[in-house]
Amino acid sequence: MEMSWEQSVTYSINTVYLLFSAYLVFVMQLGFAMLCAGSVRAKNAMNIMLTNVVDAVVGSISYYLFGFAFAFVAGITSGSIAERTQFSAYLVFSFFLSGFVYPVVAHWVWSSSGWLSTSSTNPLFASGAIDFAGSGVVHMVGAVAGFWGALIEGPRVGRFDAFGKPVPMRGHNATLVVLGTFLLWFGWFGFNPGSFDKILVAYPSTTNQGNWTAIGRTAVTTTLAGSTAGIVTLFGRRLLVGHWDALDVCNGVLGGFVAITSGCAVVEPWAAIVCGFFSAWVLIGLNIVVMKLNFDDPLEATQLHGGCGAWGLIFTGLFAKEEFVIQAYEAGDTSVVRPYGLFMGGGWGLLGCQVIELLVIVGWVSVTMGPIFYAQHRLGILRISVEEEIAGLDISSHGGYAYNTHQEENQPRFYADYMRMHGHS
Repeated sequence: MEMSWEQSVTYSINTVYLLFSAYLVFVMQLGFAMLCAGSVRAKNAMNIMLTNVVDAVVGSISYYLFGFAFAFVAGITSGSIAERTQFSAYLVFSFFLSGFVYPVVAHWVWSSSGWLSTSSTNPLFASGAIDFAGSGVVHMVGAVAGFWGALIEGPRVGRFDAFGKPVPMRGHNATLVVLGTFLLWFGWFGFNPGSFDKILVAYPSTTNQGNWTAIGRTAVTTTLAGSTAGIVTLFGRRLLVGHWDALDVCNGVLGGFVAITSGCAVVEPWAAIVCGFFSAWVLIGLNIVVMKLNFDDPLEATQLHGGCGAWGLIFTGLFAKEEFVIQAYEAGDTSVVRPYGLFMGGGWGLLGCQVIELLVIVGWVSVTMGPIFYAQHRLGILRISVEEEIAGLDISSHGGYAYNTHQEENQPRFYADYMRMHGHS
């Protein structure tokens, strides 16, 4: 049966919208690359840039071969173990994470046959877990994997002194961090609103509302959460450390985005401000805790994507609005009844699903990625040597530095110089 002209136009517009959203999401890979590069020391810039390129390459291949996987899940993990990991080890766990570990979680939550899915024929607690764009599915998966990698590898050389006190190791380029943050902000407008895969869907109980109104609201909640988190982090860190820090604000903004990603389509704008406020304190608090535990994550990826992602899941279970849940998951059909946020009068069903999603993600990623990292550690193929780490991965593994002028320690300029220093002819 041939489509009518109106149907053809509708399908065409929906397809263009979906593709445009995908292009914005791919810009996030560039944002991650800039953020990562600016957050590490100059002697490791080329290495971290290469891992971001490989994220896209490996993620694309594993997507084609094994299933639904986003390249930037592995990008989150690479930030946790930056500046001390063998590149060959990175290739192994990146392929395994994006090709196997992540697609299983995506199936559970987003497939119509997934046991945690909202679109299942018999959803858990008559609800299923609402993780609209992936606070848990994307961000927590990458963060938990990064946690195990960073924990098993241990901190970078010199990160903590002999008494266990943290030694500052700031990234070499704040400009790249800020640029990366804005690129990620731009890409998040494809990530969150774009998770409505169709824009021309009218809601039957209204005369002028449809997915197009929900998409606009989703962009607003995304912006408000990130902006609120950034402001709270700015003043919160000023009270704690005594100065204004642009890099802390950037991570705060990203933490707000991570948190709102779960419930961006189902909460009111005022609730997004609440989300951003608490996500900032989650990040600040976790950063204090990990320093006391001598845990070293150069990009704060575990705390940011894991902690704020977990808060985002709980937040959705508390603040999801019934009307918006119906719009996002039932195309506005008000004859359908669904659980919604506990604080909005919707009972415990949705919150229970959110907690279960959080727990199974931690468990699944831990039992799959933990052994991968540990096996590589035992085989001696996970972490580089102390000498290579001090010299920097760029010179020891990639043939030279990312910049013509290297302003850090008095180090060799080219790979041949590095080899001669270590007794190789």
